[in-house]
Amino acid sequence: MAAKARKTKRINLALQGGGAHGALTWGVLDRLLDEEWLDVAAISGTSAGALNGAAFKAGYAAGGREGARETLATLWDTVGRGASDLVPGFAQSDWARAFFYPLDMAISVSEALLPFTPVDLAAQMFSPYDWAPFWGNPLEPAVRALDIDNVCAEGGPALYVAATNAHTGKVRVFGGAEVTHQAIMASACLPTFFRAVEIDGESYWDGGYSANPALFPLYDKGLPDDIVIVSLNPLYRPVVPETSQEILNRINEISFNAALLSDLRAIAFVKRLLAQGVIEHGAMKDVLVHIISDDDTMRELSARTKMAPNAALLERLFKAGRNAADRFLRAHCDDLGERATVDLQAMFR
Repeated sequence: MAAKARKTKRINLALQGGGAHGALTWGVLDRLLDEEWLDVAAISGTSAGALNGAAFKAGYAAGGREGARETLATLWDTVGRGASDLVPGFAQSDWARAFFYPLDMAISVSEALLPFTPVDLAAQMFSPYDWAPFWGNPLEPAVRALDIDNVCAEGGPALYVAATNAHTGKVRVFGGAEVTHQAIMASACLPTFFRAVEIDGESYWDGGYSANPALFPLYDKGLPDDIVIVSLNPLYRPVVPETSQEILNRINEISFNAALLSDLRAIAFVKRLLAQGVIEHGAMKDVLVHIISDDDTMRELSARTKMAPNAALLERLFKAGRNAADRFLRAHCDDLGERATVDLQAMFR
C-alpha cells in the first residue's frame, strides 16, 4: 500500500462459514488490520465466520488492532492443536475424530471398502446423540476461551451471528448481549457432527443453512453502505463434478451459498429500483457490495478439508487470505465508500 495518509473509511464485514476453511478469513482479517485508515463498523458472521467475528471483536475490545490480531491467532491455534487437546481423553491425531467414539472399526472398513474418509463414513452411520456420555463438542474450549464481556462490549464493531432454528428452519440473528458462547456454538453447529444447541428453549443448527452470512443486520441506516463479503464457498466451478465426493461437495457449496445469493439478488433489485427512480434515494439503503475471495485455492479443497484443521492447511489458508485481502485493497481501496466492486446486475443476468 502507498505510504500516504488516507481518509478513514468505514466498512461492514460479512463473514461466511466453512469449517477449517475459515482460516482464510483469519488471514483476510489479519491483513485488513494492517490498515489504520480502515474502520470496521459491524461484522455479521456465520459458523466459522461467527467464530472469526467474535474473536475479532473480543480482541479489539481488549487491545485494539493488535488485540484483535492476537485473539484471532489464538483461536486458530486452539482449533489446530488437535482432538487430544480440545477433548481430554481422546488421543486421535485427527481433530474431526473427536466427534465419533469409537472410530477404529469405521477407519478400517471405510479405507478398505469405500472412497470416503472415516469422518465421512461416521457422519453417515452415526449421530452425535449416539455416544452419550462420551460425546463432547470439540469447538467448546476454543469458544469458551473468548472473553464474552469483550465479545458483547459496546465499543468496537457491532457483532451479529446467525444460527438456524432446527424447529422452524428460520434464521435467528444474535446481536449485542445475545452473542453468548452458546450463540456462537449454535452458529457453528453442523447437525451431523454436533448436538443441537439449546437457547431460550429452542434448538439451533449451523447458520449456514439459512444465512451464510446474514446481510440484513448490516442494512441499518447508522452503518456504512459498504459490505465486504469474505467468501469461502466458490460461486462458480468450471468443471462439472463426476465422482460421488465431488458431487456431494458441490451440493454442499450450492446449498451454503443459496441464502447469500438470495440476499444479493434482493440488493440488486433494490438498486435497480433506485436507479429507475421508483424508490426515492434514502428510502432504502443503497448497499455497496464487495467480495474478497480466493476461489482458485478453495476449488482445490473440498468438504473433507473443512473438517481437517491441521496446521499445514491452516497456515496455507491464512497466507492465502492475507494475499486475497492485499489484492482487494490494491485494486479497490479507493472504491470503498464510493462505488460497489461487484456487478450484481451481471451476476444475475
